[in-house]
Amino acid sequence: MNLNKTARLILIIMVIVFAFFKIYSVYKKNNPSHSQSSDPFNRNTSHLILTKHALCRMQCREITESEIKEIVNDGNINYGKSEVNDARGPKYAMEGYSHEHQHLRIVVAPENDGLVVVTCIDLDKEWPCPSCN
Repeated sequence: MNLNKTARLILIIMVIVFAFFKIYSVYKKNNPSHSQSSDPFNRNTSHLILTKHALCRMQCREITESEIKEIVNDGNINYGKSEVNDARGPKYAMEGYSHEHQHLRIVVAPENDGLVVVTCIDLDKEWPCPSCN
């Protein structure tokens, strides 16, 4: 009799835990970590414009275009490293961890025809990039 109560209790706890995770996953899907509508620029990465400097940094720091898109889409804006009032136009420093576990900062400048990737930085590792200026 005591074993039945224990088994029922374990089953109830498992159902509650499963329900919690299901509700949480639906919530996260419908409420992303950043509100795209409140962002100061469109995060659409369908037309990225990679500067020569950014391409050089990507190569020497082993950062892929896929990682760039990931951070631009899902990263947080670091306003302390952004230049939102620059006379040439705003630049935003996007930060986050890529699927390859690199802690990255991607600096982008919104333009009419897309997002210009100004540079990319690995925040955890110092890479030698002698030819990138």
